[in-house]
Amino acid sequence: MNDSHSIVLYHTGFAEIRQPDIRYGRKNADFGQGFYLSDDGEFSRRWARTRKGCDTIVNAYALSLEGLRVKRFLRDAAWYDYIFANRAGRADSLAEYDVIVGPIANDTLYDTWGILTSGLLKREVSLRLLCGGPEYAQTVIKTERAAAQLFWRSAYTLSPEELEAGRAAVRREEAAYQAFIAKELGDTMDILK
Repeated sequence: MNDSHSIVLYHTGFAEIRQPDIRYGRKNADFGQGFYLSDDGEFSRRWARTRKGCDTIVNAYALSLEGLRVKRFLRDAAWYDYIFANRAGRADSLAEYDVIVGPIANDTLYDTWGILTSGLLKREVSLRLLCGGPEYAQTVIKTERAAAQLFWRSAYTLSPEELEAGRAAVRREEAAYQAFIAKELGDTMDILK
């Protein structure tokens, strides 16, 4: 799929990142190796981490999609299969794409006690649990060609108050998501492989 417009994206870290390195990310991340961003500025601020002695910085970018191969996922079986193949260290089945856009798997955001990725649950149960709760999107820059079309625009340092407010919101979301998982697992008798 080719798009010819630009999108605004955010990445939070501990420095201004004007020239992202697509080889820095882990190969076994959900969408494989690449530079991970979100089009949701609020998400980027709320999910920010802290590191002793470092500022937490939200970087803003514009990505021109013109001429790039873009794969878009929904929360469905194809998304699930791609995520778990990458997590298992298999060869990236979508290596021909420059950019991948799709939902973040909630088990990478919230503590799910390792249940969802353990292989213990049936595939359809794991997928149903991953599709519950809030949905946040990620955009992954996979190729040098796409990185050349990602333009740094600005950076913003988060205050301690913003960081704490974000963490408090995340704790509330995590508690709600864990309650959802507990209820779903309690309601499902035939969940094991």
